[in-house]
Amino acid sequence: MKKSRFLYILSALTICAGELFAQNPFITDQYTADPSARVFGDRVYVYPSHDIPPAPGKGRANWFVMEDYHVFSSANLTDWTDHGMIVTQNKVPWVKPDSYSMWAPDCIERNGKYYFYFPSTSKDTTKVKGFTIGVAVADNPTGPFVPQAEPIAKVKGIDPNVFTDKDGQAYLYWSQGHIYGAKLKNNMLELASEPVILQELPSKGLKEGPYVFERNGIYYMTYPHVENKIERLEYATGNNPLGPFKFAGVIMDESPTGCWTNHHSILNFKKQWYLFYHHNDLSPNFDKNRSIRMDSLSFNNDGTIRKVIPTLRGVGLTLASGKIQIDRYSGISNAGVSISFVDTADRFKGWKAKFSSPAAWLQYNSVDFASNKPQSVELMVTSNTGGILQIRSSSPSGPILAELNVPVSKTWKAVTAKLSGEPRGTQHLFITQKGAGEAEVDWMRFK
Repeated sequence: MKKSRFLYILSALTICAGELFAQNPFITDQYTADPSARVFGDRVYVYPSHDIPPAPGKGRANWFVMEDYHVFSSANLTDWTDHGMIVTQNKVPWVKPDSYSMWAPDCIERNGKYYFYFPSTSKDTTKVKGFTIGVAVADNPTGPFVPQAEPIAKVKGIDPNVFTDKDGQAYLYWSQGHIYGAKLKNNMLELASEPVILQELPSKGLKEGPYVFERNGIYYMTYPHVENKIERLEYATGNNPLGPFKFAGVIMDESPTGCWTNHHSILNFKKQWYLFYHHNDLSPNFDKNRSIRMDSLSFNNDGTIRKVIPTLRGVGLTLASGKIQIDRYSGISNAGVSISFVDTADRFKGWKAKFSSPAAWLQYNSVDFASNKPQSVELMVTSNTGGILQIRSSSPSGPILAELNVPVSKTWKAVTAKLSGEPRGTQHLFITQKGAGEAEVDWMRFK
């Protein structure tokens, strides 16, 4: 299997009562998609849609089923907090209460208020047929959000996105066959101009999920587009929030494992740009149950976007004292290591790494030892044969920090070894196999 394909099949991990610890995907206790990421104050807030498995009486079989929204936040892009459900279909006055069509949302702040935009189907089909877009308003980014009684007039479609220009003018974008845009009034609840179709975007193939941002005087219209059979992330540029936009390139290629959709947002946080997107990591056999990811994004000197290659490791530092999910690796040997679910009956438990040949290794980057001086390392392991694993720094043949004897065990067992070195600062770690045998690892941490 090619590495690029392998990287896309797997991803993410560990949960502890409301606190979620990130690699990719970075939310792993529920399905999430279509992440709208925003910086409010000194935190990043992510507003995704919420996939649930289809069930009798709940949505359409073998299709997208969504009934509510959660919001997640982080100060460091590593430790995420689930602030709970903020809007649900049966609490919005205009939404058909059993529509299960609460699709991709967005949220923006203006004058101390937070405006949450979301699409759904109306219960009054004499007014609106198909999807329209409504707004819920809150005093805080985590709510409580109060939905407006009616959706936004003259807007029909999905995937709302709001952009506020430097002059304070806000714009609403959405998709419905084409990508549309219009100015918003200062109240953020009504259009201030007639909707227009944004020009000079690709005319063939599905386009949806617009997300607009500005950098150095360039306006970027980014969107998923079906160039072939599944969506890839593309962008176009212009000198006006309503275009015209000229196609400029691809941000992320199509999923090599066939996940049909992708949907994204882009933000600058602490002088680094990030791409938030989704894939079906936790549901590899059903791409309507998706999970949100993030990776770093960068620009060339001329303002063009460098293509983002999806990773398992994701972004941010991992505390050495926390559970390090080594299956969200930064690098992997050509043979002797495989990744699989810990429990195929409950994929929210995440993944494990299996070492099965001498010199096999996994690399896990950016482990932060700054806040502690560990004396030992602990691994959660199981093995049918027993084996020996080594923790090294810098490279697969680098200095040995610890060597652990993995006992024969049919159940998961924590094994500990003293450190022979004193790791400091930020380290790139390697877990290697010494000699014959095999061992499976769920997580690692330093104590």
